[in-house]
Amino acid sequence: IICHLGGGISVAVHHHGRAIDANNALDGEGPFSPERAGTLPAGQLIDLCFSGQLTKDELKKRISGRAGLTAHLGTTDVPAIIQSIEEGDKKAELILDAMIYNVAKAIGASATVLCGKIDAILLTGGIAYSDYVISRLKKRISFLAPIYVYPGENEMESLAFNAIGALKGELPIQIYK
Repeated sequence: IICHLGGGISVAVHHHGRAIDANNALDGEGPFSPERAGTLPAGQLIDLCFSGQLTKDELKKRISGRAGLTAHLGTTDVPAIIQSIEEGDKKAELILDAMIYNVAKAIGASATVLCGKIDAILLTGGIAYSDYVISRLKKRISFLAPIYVYPGENEMESLAFNAIGALKGELPIQIYK
């Protein structure tokens, strides 16, 4: 199970080198995140869509872009939010802990896809630099599988590195049918 903790939060299940399940974090699905709403109650969303209060573009921004931590706390800056928590901001603590809870719940749900037979859980992305987030997340999911943390936004470098390795014959090329 790979969980990318960035502006959006994606949780993907991999089996024998193939991604077999994932949430659509780009459209706000899954746990709420710094910029995205996460899974929403469908009935209330339908009501909002037909209320005439928002245009289609405004509604999309409310779900992906100005949602999540931004909507609740006015920022996507997790280190700044943690600083506020350390200074006694209970609202910031409640909201950030709710995000962590939702991430843990999504990872736990993903465990069912593999019938609980998980080799490892990988945590990536900029938020993975945060000891606050990672320690609280580990408390909720460590019973599932070993956890490995790879902080940072290295997607393009990783793709390039592995593509070059495959082209040089150093890594196997997978052909999926």
